[in-house]
Amino acid sequence: MNLLDDEVLAVLLAIIVVGSVFSAAQLLRPSVTEPFTAIGLLNENCKIGEYPSKVFRGENLTLCIYLYNHMGYPLLMQVRYKIGTNTTLPTNTTPSPMPTLLVYNKLLDNGENITFHVEVPIAVNESYVGKRIALIFELWIYDIDRGEWVYDGRWVHLYVEVLEPPIP
Repeated sequence: MNLLDDEVLAVLLAIIVVGSVFSAAQLLRPSVTEPFTAIGLLNENCKIGEYPSKVFRGENLTLCIYLYNHMGYPLLMQVRYKIGTNTTLPTNTTPSPMPTLLVYNKLLDNGENITFHVEVPIAVNESYVGKRIALIFELWIYDIDRGEWVYDGRWVHLYVEVLEPPIP
């Protein structure tokens, strides 16, 4: 009877050791192996494609923004809307030098995405009529350690031609 008790004890100890090693491995491995954020620009129906190519100066244009957080922790994300040209687009390291016209803040948990409508003004003067402008949407992240917003290096833009609004 003693032999059976020793065998049962050995099996139980083996299960405990294997379970402990497996649990420790799960806790120590990073949960997000390739962290990233994403921003996307969608049309007014929140679909890809069929974007407007012409806009009236002074009108409000409806589009949709898509955000995704895959950083492994919750993020406070900010989208900054700017109007620029092909010479004032952001890069992967620097935001556009143009002034921010609108700001949208969203809190996303890890693995969460959101799509939301934005109504952006075509706030340009008459000198832009007949010219192509870029509607710029930059992604910024709130850095808790620094206590400030930091440019994420991601942006989307849409080129549109500005038209004079029709006379009522």
